[in-house]
This record gives sequence, C-alpha cells and structure tokens, in this order.
Amino acid sequence: MKKFITTIKNIWKIEDLRSRLLTTLLFVLIYRFGSFIVLPGIDPTALTALHDQTRGGLLALLDMFSGGAFSNASIFALGIMPYISASIVVQLLGIAIPYFQKLQQEGESGRNKMNQITRYLTVAILLFQGPSYLVNLSVQMSQVGTPLEIGLNWFTISSTIILCAGSMFVMWLGERITDKGIGNGISFIILIGIIARFPSAIIQEFMSRLGDAGGGLIVFLAEIILLLVVFAIAIMLVQGTRKIPVQYTKRIVGNKQYGGVRQFIPLKVNAANVMPIIFAQAIMFIPISIVGFSHSESAGRFVQTFMDNTSFWYNFVFALLIILFTYFYTAVIINPTQMAEHLKLNNGFIPGVKPGKKTAEYIDTIMSRITLPGSLFLAFVAILPAFAHICGVSQAFSQFFGGTSLLIMVGVILDTLSQIESHLLMRHYDGFFDSGMQIKGRGAMAY
Repeated sequence: MKKFITTIKNIWKIEDLRSRLLTTLLFVLIYRFGSFIVLPGIDPTALTALHDQTRGGLLALLDMFSGGAFSNASIFALGIMPYISASIVVQLLGIAIPYFQKLQQEGESGRNKMNQITRYLTVAILLFQGPSYLVNLSVQMSQVGTPLEIGLNWFTISSTIILCAGSMFVMWLGERITDKGIGNGISFIILIGIIARFPSAIIQEFMSRLGDAGGGLIVFLAEIILLLVVFAIAIMLVQGTRKIPVQYTKRIVGNKQYGGVRQFIPLKVNAANVMPIIFAQAIMFIPISIVGFSHSESAGRFVQTFMDNTSFWYNFVFALLIILFTYFYTAVIINPTQMAEHLKLNNGFIPGVKPGKKTAEYIDTIMSRITLPGSLFLAFVAILPAFAHICGVSQAFSQFFGGTSLLIMVGVILDTLSQIESHLLMRHYDGFFDSGMQIKGRGAMAY
C-alpha cells in the first residue's frame, strides 16, 4: 500500500504525465456527460421500453459499449462502433485492393489518407444506422403511448444529423485522448463505457442473490472468486510470450567490440490482443443494422438466432470470427520478412537457422504455432459470458465473466498502466511494482 501511495505521488510530480492524466479525465467527463443528454423531442420518462429492450441479447452489448447512451436515447447513442466497423472495412481493403496496399506503404501520408477514408465511411454508416435507431426508438416508445413521427420530416433529419455528429464527436474525443491524454483513445472510450456499467451490474447481482434462499450469498461469493480467476487468466492471455533466442556476431570497429551477445525476440502468444474480439463483435452487430432495430421481433429465425448472444450458433460464429481475425491482425502487425531483414542488417541470426528467407520462414512457423492456441483460448474466454448466463448469472453481470468487456478492460488497463510506468521509469522513479517487475502492455491498441 505504501508503495502504491508513493507511486501516485511520483505521478503527480511529473508535470507532463499529470497534464495528460487530467486531460484524459476531462475528456472522459465530457463523454459521460454527453451520454445523458437526450435527443431533442424525446421524453426521457417514456424510455422504459427501450431500457427493457437493452437488458439482454445483443442490444445489451451495444448499450454497454456506448456506456448506456443507447438506452438513454442520447446524442452519443450510436457510440464508437460505427467507426470501428469502418476501420475493419478499410483494413480488409488493404489486403484485397492495390490502391489501399500502396497507401499502407506510404508511411505517415498514407496513414493519414486511410484515416480520412475511414472517417468518410464512418459517416456513411452513421447515415444508415441513425434512421434505423430512430425507427426502433419509435416502436419502443409506442408501447407506452408516445410514438414518434418517423419519416421524411424535420425530426428524423435533425435527429439523424445529431446522432451522426455525436458519434463523430466521440471519435474526436478518442483521438484527443490519444494525442493529448494518456493514449489509446478509442479503446479507452470503450473501456469507460464498460466500466460505467460494472457497479450497477454487481449491485444488481448482489441484491438478486441476497433474496435467494439456500446460500444466495455463498453463490455470490463464488461468482466473485470465479470472476477474479477469469480476470487472472485474461491477464496471462494478454501478457503471455514465446522467446526466440538471437545471437549477434562479433564486430571489431577500431578498439571496440560490438555484438557477440545473446538476446531474445519476444513473440506474444496473443499478439493481436483484444482487437480480434472488437472486430468480431462489430461484425456480429451487422444483423441488427440489416433488419433494422425495430424489426427484430418480426425477423426470421436466422436473424433472431444471431441477435441472441447466448445461442449456440451466435457463439460458434463469434468464436470462429475471433480465430480468423486473430490470424489476420497478427499478420498485419507482425512481418517475419522485415524482422529477418532487420536481424541480418544488424549481424544477428537465430542459432541453427540460416539468415534471410529461412529466418523469415522460421519466425512465421513459430508465430503460426503459438497463434493457434492463443486464438482458441481467446475465443473460449470470449464466449464464457454465455455459459455464465446459462448457469444462472444475470445478463448484465455475466458480461464481465470473460467476453469482449473483460478482455478490453484487461488489455486497455494493462496498456495504460504500462504507459504510465514508462513515464515514471524515464524520470528514474520506481514503477508500480518492485524492481525487475514491469507491466507488459501491448502498446498498439489505438486505431
């Protein structure tokens, strides 16, 4: 405890770090304040049906990612997911279309151009999702006798513009957190939305277990212990690495000797971190967008199945998408050929492996072997909430037993702590733990 208090004092002493933390806090407060600003023309007291609709199923996850803004009919109701969906599409185009491949190779200017395309695509998605959200909102409010007039009228047009502007403003807040705050702004915005729902979820679960006869409190304590176990497993999944030994040849320049040392290339078991889950979750939201929120009850059995996050086929497809996106994102961020060339230029080699092409093939083989169990384990943790709900845990609380919410929390929290610790170590302060123990964040979670 004394160590933690000393670390907090050291953080406050570093002016740049203190400024970044306060800036992040300011943007978070703006985001949370905006999630309670209801769209003009909407009666907040008539949103009970919408609240009931978002208590379970896929809409509950969408409401969680928006920090409750979806169920509040807020100006931030569409949240950050449209931007994530656009990012997925642009990254996939980078594999299939030569124009986008060329942009990826142009460095900073190419990334700026792709970011601009992503923003335009986000606006297009928002212009489609905005009216769908309003149609669903009208259906839910009609159940309490206050339907909305949806059509080509001023309310629909103005509300769609406000929803689009609100979502783009959330994206802007995320970018400002990346530039001026603690970093990883988009992921941090998602984290805040998830954490905002945790206190009410655990209180709701406690109250429900308190009324159970026959050991309700014992069951609640068992759930908390299981939650901590899953949390520890998620940390190991995020931080697990496989080290490849590297030997550098001796070079003598003048009177100095360079090289001749043995080092390691750390390859993460789950190099993609939580990004495959975020990508897969965005894809699973597509059925809602296709049929429109309001038509969920009249949709076919196929769509109904994929809107129930506890169904077998939903979790099967969700797990399969996570495995595929894990391989895809790992291939995007790790280039074995570039790593092999870097070793060769620095007179480094892997013992027993020829430099150049053979080294690239060896690294690629190792990555394929460790990515498979990593992706399977990631998929298993992602579908754990469905098992928790089947075992009697409430819908809201079960979302924290693994799944998107837990892994995003673990990944973003560890990465944020890692960045704070790097600021401390640069200024010769101790980190969060004793010497020799460091928090290993991924360091590349921002979009």
